[in-house]
Amino acid sequence: MNNNHINYIELKAKDLEAIKKFYTLAFGWNFTDYGPDYVAFNESGLEGGFERCSEDVVNGALVVLYHNDLDKIKADIVEAKGEISKDIFSFPGGRRFHFLDPSGNELAVWSDQ
Repeated sequence: MNNNHINYIELKAKDLEAIKKFYTLAFGWNFTDYGPDYVAFNESGLEGGFERCSEDVVNGALVVLYHNDLDKIKADIVEAKGEISKDIFSFPGGRRFHFLDPSGNELAVWSDQ
């Protein structure tokens, strides 16, 4: 994995079983369940996942970058006038945070360290 590269894309879905069935049948993607509210996919060209949500999906894509030093890249983002929208949190496999760029686009950065 390379620092500062797009590494993952996260999408929203109201019904994870229906979304898995659709992408498996239509495109041959494979899925791994991580609890009742998250499923990861591969065999798509870029790995990603679907997070269960109850609200209508308006802009459901979350671009996730990789960096091996979350504290450093978080400081760099703040110094560049980005805004932290969700502070560093842990999840199975690593940690991540979300930020807003100057136009209000929300992205995330994760690390396996």
